[in-house]
Amino acid sequence: MTPTREQIRRAYIDACYQEIDALKPGNVHRFADGHRMSAEQFFESAQASSQAVTDPALSTGLRILAAVRETRRKVETNTNLGILLLCVPLARAAENGELNLQAQLESVLDKLDVDDARNVFLAIMLAQPGGLGSAPKHDVSTVPQVSLLEAMGEAADRDMIARQYVTGFADIFDGGLKAYKAAVDRDEREMWPVVFTYLHFLSAFPDSHIVRKHGDAIARKTQKEAQQILPRVEALNNGKEREKLLLAFDAQLKGDNINPGTSADLTVATLFAFYLNLVLHNDEVNA
Repeated sequence: MTPTREQIRRAYIDACYQEIDALKPGNVHRFADGHRMSAEQFFESAQASSQAVTDPALSTGLRILAAVRETRRKVETNTNLGILLLCVPLARAAENGELNLQAQLESVLDKLDVDDARNVFLAIMLAQPGGLGSAPKHDVSTVPQVSLLEAMGEAADRDMIARQYVTGFADIFDGGLKAYKAAVDRDEREMWPVVFTYLHFLSAFPDSHIVRKHGDAIARKTQKEAQQILPRVEALNNGKEREKLLLAFDAQLKGDNINPGTSADLTVATLFAFYLNLVLHNDEVNA
């Protein structure tokens, strides 16, 4: 079926809310705030940005820029730049109702142009993400002369979000969604499929946000710690014992000012893709 704008907006908000409801070590969640941000700010950001994310009158770049502006107006800080960079293309891909969401997404990405790059560069400068620094080519403080897809390709080897643009969001469709569905298939409930999706990303890659702020060695150390914790959490049957283990890891990371923000962004995008697929395939389910 072809989803309505409200269905896409609702899927986006649900993805953002479910991610904040889950205990994600090092990141902001309802169990513990952190990094001078609160869970409530993320809930507010989802609502504030949802209209721009789903505005059919706007291009990809303009949607991202408008959503960043609305977020800054509401919470006065960067809570969702990575989320917007991932979720806006997904929203556009869902709008024509084709069942193969990833194929439609690749079509959206292929059509990104210089105007999209200029608007996204403005959005990044407005959001001022932590550890942004500078780049040898296509630095966001300059006026881009290439398409957004080409600019993302230049950054793909050092940034997991940029990498999604040049791989058709492969880490989400081939990694995150599989981790989420595997958790559901083994009867994980409530927040736990989201937790396992987040731990999948945190253990599979050095988190880009950690790399930018603390360097590759700290990012790889955090990745290794996540690799050790993931099977321990899965082996526990008691939810409170799981929470105790994850909260200790959470306190350790936040005590060291380590925020795996990219893993959280990829988790939101995975949930959004999952919910969009539910809407797109609703006619098949009800047939």
